[in-house]
Amino acid sequence: MSTSNPTAMQEGLQSCEACGLLSRPAPGAEEGRCPRCDEELVFRKKASLERTVAYLIAAAICYVPANLLPVMTTITSSGRESDTIMQGVVLLWSPTGWPLSLIVLFASIMIPSAKIVGLLYLVISVKRGSIRNNPQRIRLYRTIDIIGRWSMVDVFVDTFTVALIQLQPLMSVEPGPGLFFFAAVVVFTMMAVESFDPRLIWDSESSTETGKEVQHA
Repeated sequence: MSTSNPTAMQEGLQSCEACGLLSRPAPGAEEGRCPRCDEELVFRKKASLERTVAYLIAAAICYVPANLLPVMTTITSSGRESDTIMQGVVLLWSPTGWPLSLIVLFASIMIPSAKIVGLLYLVISVKRGSIRNNPQRIRLYRTIDIIGRWSMVDVFVDTFTVALIQLQPLMSVEPGPGLFFFAAVVVFTMMAVESFDPRLIWDSESSTETGKEVQHA
């Protein structure tokens, strides 16, 4: 006898991704709409893993030029000076500016790479049908979703600086090509997070339990 509880999908229940309401579609309908917010309901996102991998590959490709190309160019009477993200971190490091330097380091370099690696780990574990550490993997996904919103801080700082410092002809600041690649990394990783369906993490466990029940029947 199985002691496991049935999953929401096995019971025909759907969770709304917009408001979180758990509901059952109308009789005879495979999918429906949320009775609270009228959001379209689906048991699982279509081609979730494939779309997530595609976005992660695009983000990884853009991540290289985002860190190698300059993100900002300062133009003064003495010439032009371009800085990459890491050079900006070094320039900001000072007895009074080190907090901002650390924020840029984490938000612009460490968080995007951690998001790519973390989501890739979740995709691989789901593809392999892993049933270990499911609660930890759910928490990892939620953490990636939350901290990923801070990845735009470097883009915000650079665009704010470009708009603020325009003292032509004495001094001006222009965005560099690396800034556009970095913005693409942020967008692609955000789309990858939205494409990944965390409910797939639990499907492997329910499939394994169903197989065990069939073998013991």
